[in-house]
Order: sequence, then structure tokens, then C-alpha cells
Amino acid sequence: MSKRRTTPAATPSPFNAELFAALGLDELIPAPLAHWRPLVADGLRFFLERLPAQRLMAIVAEQMLLGAAPQATAARRLVTLMARCPTLHKLGQVVARYPQLDPGLRAQLQKLESLPATTPQIEVLARIRAELAQCGDTAAARIELGTAPLAEGSVAVVMPFSYTEDGGQRHGVFKILKPDVERQLGEELAILVELAPWLEARSRELGLPPVDYRDTLETVQRLMTREVHLEVEQHNLRAAAGFYADETLIQVPRLLPWCTPRMTAMERIFGQKITDAELAPALRRRLADTMISALLGQPFWSAGERAVVHADLHAGNLFVTDDGRLAVLDWSLTAALTKEQREALVAIVLGGLLLDADGIRRAVATLGTLTHDDPILAAAVDRALDRVAFHGHLPGFDWLLTLFDELALHTAAGFWEDFVLLRKSWLSLSGVINDLAGAVSADPQLIQLAAQRFLAEIPARPLARPGAQAFASHVSNADLLRLTAAPWLIPLRWWERCWRQGWKLAGLG
Repeated sequence: MSKRRTTPAATPSPFNAELFAALGLDELIPAPLAHWRPLVADGLRFFLERLPAQRLMAIVAEQMLLGAAPQATAARRLVTLMARCPTLHKLGQVVARYPQLDPGLRAQLQKLESLPATTPQIEVLARIRAELAQCGDTAAARIELGTAPLAEGSVAVVMPFSYTEDGGQRHGVFKILKPDVERQLGEELAILVELAPWLEARSRELGLPPVDYRDTLETVQRLMTREVHLEVEQHNLRAAAGFYADETLIQVPRLLPWCTPRMTAMERIFGQKITDAELAPALRRRLADTMISALLGQPFWSAGERAVVHADLHAGNLFVTDDGRLAVLDWSLTAALTKEQREALVAIVLGGLLLDADGIRRAVATLGTLTHDDPILAAAVDRALDRVAFHGHLPGFDWLLTLFDELALHTAAGFWEDFVLLRKSWLSLSGVINDLAGAVSADPQLIQLAAQRFLAEIPARPLARPGAQAFASHVSNADLLRLTAAPWLIPLRWWERCWRQGWKLAGLG
């Protein structure tokens, strides 16, 4: 992968051991992943000690002030620290709804989804007026800025405003980059360049499985850089508005004319953060189903060459509007899944239904750097099929992601960036759904949508070539022929699996 030029990292500086211990990092790593705790703690210390001295001193001073407060729990300390670093802030948003985390830590992390603004208002207003000056002489005259920012995220502040259109008053918001955020982000991304080889060496010392930290952190660099290029978000907003134009239950903010590379102007959505709203159980379940079908299912089950999926679906970006719709905000990060990639994912699921280990391995191999005969891949696929054959797991979306999670933790396999983004987004969204409506599987909604797409395709299939893949279901006529011929193999594969695992496993099904 190409290397991005970054600001050189600062010289290491000491970090108070007592304060570091008070962060309580063990709470951040669930018990099933306890063997990763030393690496996470050491990695965070490496990161902090290479921040510029001025930033590190400010962090230490803040932590010392917290020490005098009785409510200064380890979780609060950790989240306060994360809020001071854009990269850590984004990480906190991603894992904030992870069910296996300590409840107190989850509650603190969720504050990172939408923080009260701490950037001085005078600085925010000055930056907005400077950007408006680029939009023409009359732009500022048409706009009345609000009295205070609405919220602050990892890289930007949100300021309300009003304007006149078609003789009536309208409401919008400016999303403006925070002062110095580009410099701070450059400092942190430079540290990640040093961190990757250090993590590899430290992992070997701890006896941990090999992980491609260089590729992972290079991906983080690219994605975080997108966050401060607001023209990317503006492009994504236009695309999303077109994609969901006919979806009555989804609202995407409309862009307004006063956009620049450092500021996005869009209509203001009136509503509440979805996890904070007091909603009837039926509405909660409807919104959960809408999130799965509209934000995951509709892009995936589309016939287009590229399917764009929102890749930052934490609760701070999901609002329930005053009229009961789902508003989806902040389109800075998206995953663009190609048609070929979606076909491969469907092939893996079909392989799970047919207990076809070879078919699964070949499909997985098209999505990353592993070869189809890699022993780690073979072992992971066997475990995945055991869950189907002997434990009754449905080979669906959650089953699919479990397979990829295992591969990511046990090998240095690299998967295409957009799939990593999809995994990240589902991690956040599934946590939101769990908090909103309880444990809800994505599979029923995805299966229903797939069936709808397949039924709509039936009239066109007699005219299609056998191998043609121009279908939203991502299944060709040749695939259908193989599926109709394959069921008789399933019992044979099941018995083979029983024989290989030992006859005692036969009673687990």
C-alpha cells in the first residue's frame, strides 16, 4: 500500500505510571479477549508518550484534576483521555455500544457519540464567517447564526443557523472543522507509523497471533484523513440522498449552498438521538428493522456495481425525527462494496448452507490475502461449519462476520478496506439496535429482502446467460443449477464431518 506523508512523531516523553494505571484499561478488553490486554495497554502508552509535550502535559493535568473528584472512575478517566485525541475519540465511538463491555464503561463511552461543545464559541463563529466569505458577498447577509454550538464530535463542531428561502424561514447547521484538528490528527497519524512495527515486535514477545498491524494502521490513516476532508462527506451526502429518495422512513440531510472543503452546510434535522428518545416498543422495533433493511440490506441487495454503505453508524449519527423517521447523519465515512465482493459474501453463506468447505475457502480467498489452501483459513472454516452442522447456527450475516473476526484475530490476513469498514459499521449499529430494541438478528430482514429481490428477478432469468451475475440477489442461473443439484451432498458432508470430528459429535446436532 502507498505510504502517506505525515508529520514526524514527537520524541517519547514520560507518562505518570500511577495515572496510567488509573485508566483501568482492563475494562476496555472483554474477558474472552483478556490475552490482548497487555498489548493494548502497552500500545496506548506508546501512543501517549509520543504526543507533543504540550498536548501530553494538558492531558496529564486534566487527569490530575480528575483525581480530586470522587466520581473520577477509571471509565471516566479513560473517556476523558479519548476525547482529547481524534483517533482515540473515533475508536471510543465505534466500541461504545459493544454489549460485552462493562456497563459503566459503555455508559461513559457513549458520551463520545455527541459531546457538548468545548471549543470557544468565538473561535467557531470566526471560522464560519471566514468560510462564508469564500461563498460570495451575500452569503453571510442571508444567514443568522445561532447563539451556541449544538454538539462537538471527534473532528468538527456543529453550529445551528437560520436563513430565508422561498419567503419562509428555514433552519440549517454548519459542520465546521475544530481549530488545530488537522495538526493534532497529523501528529497522531505520524505516531501510528511508528506504532505498527512496535506492535508486531511486542506481539511476538507476548506470544500473540500474528496480525497485519501495518496494513490496519495504514487503513486507519486513510480513513481518519477523510474525516477532515469535508468535500468527501458532501459528495457522499448527495449520493445517499439520491439512493434513499424513495425511502419514506429514511431522512438524509439536504445539502445547502454554503459548503467549502472545511465546512458543510446542511438542513437541520429536528429530533432526538435515537437511544435517548422515549419511544413506544413498537416504534423501537420498527426503527431497528428499518436500520437493518435500509442501511445494510438495501445497499447490499442492489444490482449496481458499487453499493455505498454508511460506515460510521454510532448512535450520535442516528436520530429519530419528530415525525418518527430515521435520520442518518455524518456521511464522512462510507464503504463501497463492489458487485464482485457482494457475490463472494453470498457465496460464503451458500457454502455454509451446503456445508461446502472448499467453496467457502475459495470465496474468502477472493476477499483478502489468504490463499484458499491456507491451514489457518481451513481451520476457521471448519469451526464455522461445525457451528452449522452440530450447533444449529444459521449461516447468515452474523455467522459470516464471526468467521472473519476469527481470521482477523488469528492470522495476518488482510481483507479489503471496505469490508473492514462494513464490519466496523455493523459493530456500532448492532450495539445501537441492541440498546434500542434488545437482541435483534439481522438475518430475518436480510433474508426477506433477498427473497423479494429474487422474486422480482424471475421474469428476467430465462433470458439471461447461465453465468450472468447482473442480479440484485447476486446469484446466477448457473449458481441456481448447482444449488438444486447439491442438496444430496449435504448428508454426505455432514457424515464426513462427524467421522473427522469423532462419532461423539454426532449427538450434538
